Amino acid sequence: MAQIFSQTETRRFYWIVALGLLLALTGMSAAHFMEGHGHVVTGMNNQIVWGIPHVFAIFMIIAASGVLNIAAIGSVFGKAVYKPRAPLAGMLSIALLAGGLFVLMLDLGRPDRVIVAATHFNATSVFAWNLPLYSGLFTLVAIYMWVLLEQRMHGWIKPIGLVVFTWRIMLTTGTGLIFAFLVARQAYGSALLPPLFIVMSFGWGLAVFHVVQSTMYYWNNKIQDPIILRRLKNLMGVFIIATLFLVAVYHLTNLYFAKQAAFEHFILLDGGIYPELFWAGYVVLGSLLPLLLIFHPRLGKIRCVVSASMLVILGAFSLLYVLIIGGQAFPLAIFPGYAVNSSFADGQISNYSPSLPEILLGLGGLAIAFLLTSIGVRVLNSLLPNDSITQPKQSTH
Repeated sequence: MAQIFSQTETRRFYWIVALGLLLALTGMSAAHFMEGHGHVVTGMNNQIVWGIPHVFAIFMIIAASGVLNIAAIGSVFGKAVYKPRAPLAGMLSIALLAGGLFVLMLDLGRPDRVIVAATHFNATSVFAWNLPLYSGLFTLVAIYMWVLLEQRMHGWIKPIGLVVFTWRIMLTTGTGLIFAFLVARQAYGSALLPPLFIVMSFGWGLAVFHVVQSTMYYWNNKIQDPIILRRLKNLMGVFIIATLFLVAVYHLTNLYFAKQAAFEHFILLDGGIYPELFWAGYVVLGSLLPLLLIFHPRLGKIRCVVSASMLVILGAFSLLYVLIIGGQAFPLAIFPGYAVNSSFADGQISNYSPSLPEILLGLGGLAIAFLLTSIGVRVLNSLLPNDSITQPKQSTH
């Protein structure tokens, strides 16, 4: 059944699309500016080659995988409460993955070289492994949404959902392996990173889902059923705790090895912005405060859950900044126990400050995801869960 929109709602939708297009075009212009002028206009250097755009890109790719967990709980594991949320989760996954790859490709410096990667597969490169994983997820989620929205295909929901769930675990593992196989930085080269990325995807994907679903409900004058809200917020709380636990295990494991002591001291204590982002941004604001908002008996309402979700997203950016950029800033100890000096700044900590074009490129990727989700929900009204409660419209008299 077609939905009828008022003139005010239609006007608001076009303003939203215009804003999203403006941000996306600004991101593309920033990428063009960096492409034309080179790395000299960015904060990157010979040591830090992945800047703030990679933080945006990796977050969106991880969240694109994790948001499908909502769909899998309903389709694969048979929890009826989550089934109406599967179409929106699928749309969000496609939108976030598109936004993440938009940033990733434009930040590589030579986006046209992806043709070489696509036509000459290098089986020994973990980067090459991710190409079929990303394109495969696009295809599988599109098929999954088709069987969800087409009444005649509902018998295929569980088998297709199982394939999508398996593929998304493989994709997140592949993203974690990019860092786990990179032994040229002391922050990486750990077998704990793939499972950490999988657990992070659960919590971050659910946080993004909370924010988007609540926004779409507000725009459509609906509210979420309190019983469903309680189940979703408790699930996000479990994922926040699990992520905190694995992050602690990762750092404690590093501290066990003498060769990693200097790096951990840098990241956790005297590394300037990095320990500040880790403790204040991720641990306190991104984990402990959301847990308080979720589990406090007097809180846990929709505004508290949305606030907690936004804080989780803030904590996700903080953690990725510390991992990706802090991990590059600290020099690799090629000869443990010896001091290395040369004219190429070996053994020195590198500085990095994000430039405006880098930040605009990252925001452009978020704008792509925002645009695709907004247009998808507008065109396909069935993407919104049908178990929400419609609020009575306030009188204008």
